[in-house]
Amino acid sequence: MNKRIRISPVTRINGFWNLEVEVDGGKITDAWSSGIFFRGFEEILKGRDPRDAAYLTERICGICSSAHAVAASRALEAALKIEVPRNAVLLRNLSFGADLLQNHIRHFYLLTVLDFVRGPDRPPYIPRYEADYRLSRVETDRVMNNYRGHFEIARLTHEMVTIFGGKAPHQHGIVPGGATTIPKVDRIQKFMGMLDLVIKFLEDKLLPDMELLAGRYEDYYRIGRGYGNLLAYGNFPVPDSPGKFVMPFGLYTGGKKEDFDPTVIREHVHYSWFLQDRPRHPSEGETDAEPDKAGAYSWVKAPRYNGRPFETGPLANLWMKGEYTNGISTMDRLVARAIEARFVAVLMKQWLKEIEIGKPVYQPFELPDRESEGVGFTGAMRGALAHWVRFRGSKILHYQIITPSAWYCSPRDDNGMRGPIEEALVGTPVADVSNPVEVGRVARSFDPCLACAVHLVRIEGNRLKFRNESI
Repeated sequence: MNKRIRISPVTRINGFWNLEVEVDGGKITDAWSSGIFFRGFEEILKGRDPRDAAYLTERICGICSSAHAVAASRALEAALKIEVPRNAVLLRNLSFGADLLQNHIRHFYLLTVLDFVRGPDRPPYIPRYEADYRLSRVETDRVMNNYRGHFEIARLTHEMVTIFGGKAPHQHGIVPGGATTIPKVDRIQKFMGMLDLVIKFLEDKLLPDMELLAGRYEDYYRIGRGYGNLLAYGNFPVPDSPGKFVMPFGLYTGGKKEDFDPTVIREHVHYSWFLQDRPRHPSEGETDAEPDKAGAYSWVKAPRYNGRPFETGPLANLWMKGEYTNGISTMDRLVARAIEARFVAVLMKQWLKEIEIGKPVYQPFELPDRESEGVGFTGAMRGALAHWVRFRGSKILHYQIITPSAWYCSPRDDNGMRGPIEEALVGTPVADVSNPVEVGRVARSFDPCLACAVHLVRIEGNRLKFRNESI
């Protein structure tokens, strides 16, 4: 019998999100992903000083704020051909890396574990789905003990961000031209001591817990594949090697890798609450809201690469790097995120050793009185992030952002193709429609952040309609 399920809002994610699925014969046959708030940061940035974008766009999200500082800084540096000092590359890698570790550790324990492990019979662990918990009591106690312990480690990673970034979230250490913090021996040693504790937690707690879940829920290696398209932007620049990244740019589609071409990206809005006559490249895209648009069901746009939907994230990063190519599924996404956390943490130890005390961390520059434009790409915590900027002197004329969550939380595009999460949900078995735990397992494996994907701007106090109840 056909059954329509609406989960609204989806919990244990960042931001506000609706998921609706149709279940027939014990499997999901269709799905709709709906971001329910309007993102207006692009409009906020118009008329601002382009040097402020790194600070302002960090406010898009409190979880992945450093990534927006990186992307905004690179966009301005690309426009003006600014070469960042070697020390600044290292400091950015370290503070952004610490923020990435914070995200990955929180995602596994705070947002994901309770999809697979039965928590205590008390709030905030209840109410919950009562379905398909496969760990023994001893195993459950072990994971939940590490769940409680992860809060201290996650706090430690945010302290690491502050050592070179001044504060967390929304650090002040990453700016166009380089970094703001002068590295000193005591800061480096403090950072190293904290990093050692984080690596020990990853190796002794998180990775074994991930291995346990992967073994007990082995069937999730075959659930949630979706389109099988992966997209990655360059992440963590290699010092002294301009244009080279530890995590390289690339795509995987049709069973093979392809080179990345930024000119074929388009944003579709047929099913999004925006006015637009056709799919546009972000360099010419607009953010004109139309909350009463017929047929639309999301505030998230639908980014497409050469007309195709792509997912992004740690799995895509490691696939392009050649570090993990086991498969594309719910469990592969979770495993890849755990592996990436340790991979980056170990790299950070080497970056710390390469810092040169007394060497420059910032390259001064002037804003020319001519129209300039640039794009800043980075592999954020959740995957491919890019900022497109056009400005004249000290005034931004145009700004567009495509976040990782926009790639995979997108609705259908102008051609009717589902977004990556929508497609990944199709075919997922649902044992009990009154306890659809399987929906959350697949959806949260992407680490969705609707705080990044959509934002609400209320200039006046009038009540506006931002939801379409027809779906």
